[in-house]
Amino acid sequence: MKKRREKQEEKIYILKVTLSDMFERVRGTPNRILATPERLTLYRLAEEIINAFDFNFDHCFGFFDNLKIWAKSNECYELFKDIEKEQGLEPTHCKSVKKTRIDMVFNKIGKKMLFLFDYGDEWRFIVELKGIEPPKQDTKYPLIVESGGDAPLQYGEIDED
Repeated sequence: MKKRREKQEEKIYILKVTLSDMFERVRGTPNRILATPERLTLYRLAEEIINAFDFNFDHCFGFFDNLKIWAKSNECYELFKDIEKEQGLEPTHCKSVKKTRIDMVFNKIGKKMLFLFDYGDEWRFIVELKGIEPPKQDTKYPLIVESGGDAPLQYGEIDED
């Protein structure tokens, strides 16, 4: 993904992304701290998260306010919304990930959303807004500020045969 220097008046969102499970457990799991421009779309944020965990960006995904039961979310944003007409899919009540910016969703420090990637394998990441700050001079965004723990293999062990 192309990175660029942000203008001084633009804000940088500091997001902690932690791999989780269906019970919202995060202890001992890998995490990444990302610094992203406020105007980045959820689609681009998803791409950054997947890249930060060394996964392939090859599945549908969504962001949900219900961290445990994503299907019961009141606030949600899905790639399905962006592709429903061209793919002939049933309309979703969720909003677009391509038209929604980070600052529209993460509107207060501490807000958490579930990022669900690959509805089959259900990779679950808890995304939390940790801070908002001005851009650092001569720094290109988005970027990984901190990396904790090794990411699992997306498709399990590779068979050498």
